[in-house]
Amino acid sequence: MVRIAIVVGSTRPGRRGRQVADWVLKRADGLQGAEFEILDLADFELPLLDEPLPPSLGRYEHEHTKAWARAVEPFDGFVFVTGEYNHSVPGALKNALDYLYAEWNNKAAGFVGYGSAGGVRAVENLRLIAGELQMADVRAQVALPFATEFQDYTTFTPSPAAEEQLETMLEQVVAWAGALKTLRP
Repeated sequence: MVRIAIVVGSTRPGRRGRQVADWVLKRADGLQGAEFEILDLADFELPLLDEPLPPSLGRYEHEHTKAWARAVEPFDGFVFVTGEYNHSVPGALKNALDYLYAEWNNKAAGFVGYGSAGGVRAVENLRLIAGELQMADVRAQVALPFATEFQDYTTFTPSPAAEEQLETMLEQVVAWAGALKTLRP
């Protein structure tokens, strides 16, 4: 059994990410060989990166960093739910990723993006970040344009095509998470 965290990557008031993450969790329920859980960045209140040493050393000084590391470490893979802010990822998500290093290594990553262009540019940025953190990103991704997947640009109403994209991506994340588990102590 692998454990996959669905990371809500925005902390902005009025964000759409939690609606999307709840949908991912509901659709993932019952997927063979995996259990899923939501990690909402809003619950961690991480300040801008304030650790004095690089995260690759693993010597965290602040309790908020230690709590974040304890939350991330037990998972075998991640589904990052991200909005697209100015052609990139929300600052809160980039900051949360930058806080840790070893806790991300040799784990699978999948992406669900949303925004005016479906979040595809944010996902492209996340793929680069995931590579640097030694995460293996899967090919399939979910793109949710505001114009077609959100009623009045606010209420998430996923299409059948989005449902299919999600199913494919989740299957890939679970498979890769299982394979990568053998690389970690």
